[in-house]
Amino acid sequence: MISTQDWADARRVWDYHQMGHSPRPCSVAIGLGSHDLGVADTAVNLYKRGMAPLLLFTGATSPTTRERMPRGEAVHYQERALELGVPSTAILVEPRARNTGENIRFSRELLGERGIEVSSVLLISKPYEERRAYATARKLWPEVEVVSASTPMTLDEYVDFIGDARLVIDMLVGALQRLMVYPEQGFMISQPVPADVAEAYERLCQAGYTSRLLTTDAPST
Repeated sequence: MISTQDWADARRVWDYHQMGHSPRPCSVAIGLGSHDLGVADTAVNLYKRGMAPLLLFTGATSPTTRERMPRGEAVHYQERALELGVPSTAILVEPRARNTGENIRFSRELLGERGIEVSSVLLISKPYEERRAYATARKLWPEVEVVSASTPMTLDEYVDFIGDARLVIDMLVGALQRLMVYPEQGFMISQPVPADVAEAYERLCQAGYTSRLLTTDAPST
């Protein structure tokens, strides 16, 4: 049973993970691979609104996407974008990245190889990964402006989409832990964590929402 306090704390952490940026035209829109095809849908929507002339989808597979996306996350995103009417000439695919850091590094390399000048990036992720993606991009690609975006939805809507409330809260907690420990390891810039968010995180950890927490020997982002 998820308590009223747990839900309140989860909503506080959910809100913190979102950057609150307003989409604006950028040099390229980068969709970060995951289990969520909604990332591709949002990228297409932003493309059709004129927010970017080019879509770049990045991602290989992971244990959670291998069965659902056997051809790789970026390829499945590309296929979705083509189904939704984006011309193939407006899509690039980066199929090797296996974590957020590689998403950013490999995307940057691909755009450089293609001779595409980038001054700003519309970075599209799952809703609760906005801040993590932003902080990683600012560390690894500091010369570009980063505008964060995700599918507009509430925590309740996302829980309904995933179908497992406890797993979603575990993911929120794990993402926040990474925001707190990865800057020291050089993986992302530091993001201030408000006291009420830190307190919510501690209560959720104490309540057992810990399946997505890093261990001391966990791999990087």
